[in-house]
Amino acid sequence: MNQGTYPLAASMINQINRLDQISNNLANINTNGFKQEGTSETTFNYYLQRAQQENIAPTKINTVTNNIPKIDSKFINTEMGPIAMTGNSLDFALNNPDTFFKIQNSNGDIVYTRDGAFKNLDNFLVDGNGNNVLNANNEPIVIDENTASQVGVVKISYDDLEKIGDNTYSAKNGANVQAFEDNESLIVTGAIEKSNVNSVSAMVELIDANRRFEQAQKAVKTIDDLNSSLIEKIGSNTK
Repeated sequence: MNQGTYPLAASMINQINRLDQISNNLANINTNGFKQEGTSETTFNYYLQRAQQENIAPTKINTVTNNIPKIDSKFINTEMGPIAMTGNSLDFALNNPDTFFKIQNSNGDIVYTRDGAFKNLDNFLVDGNGNNVLNANNEPIVIDENTASQVGVVKISYDDLEKIGDNTYSAKNGANVQAFEDNESLIVTGAIEKSNVNSVSAMVELIDANRRFEQAQKAVKTIDDLNSSLIEKIGSNTK
């Protein structure tokens, strides 16, 4: 295989991953508290250097494959989305970008979210999926005139969180979770934090990823055509 096809094929795979990620961001543009995700590519030398550090002797083939562009990591845009007033007494928005509500999921585990669009289910405060919202002592909240003051809020770095689904997070092992006894200055009652996805920039990124994919695809086709032409010439000269 022509060595030029390796980085082109890798670029096409990267752009497919980008398209999936950007499409997911756009699909959640109206999801309360959603944080858009992005991807980053590593430098060409990174994987080769790592192979050398691990005492792997690079051959011609793995030198090529370790120098092609690869997705290095995914990251979360932690900027706060706009706060929209709703007037609903069971809607809550967080004032700080690294604070979260506590939810007990169907498995009984505590997970975290910034989506404060809560509901009344049998006089208990629940999220949109019917999971109990927890207070500072990790207990379900009974709805009364003091519901807002009962809502538990914690502070966690996004580095200590692992995303579950589109809108909730679980704490990694050893995560530093700071719980607050008093949430008075931490939440806004009757308000919702909207998604932080910028539809205009996301569409620009979507177009860019699509064009990059098409450019790499055309380049692969060009290499294939050149190889076919070369084979035909060699074949005709040997007759």
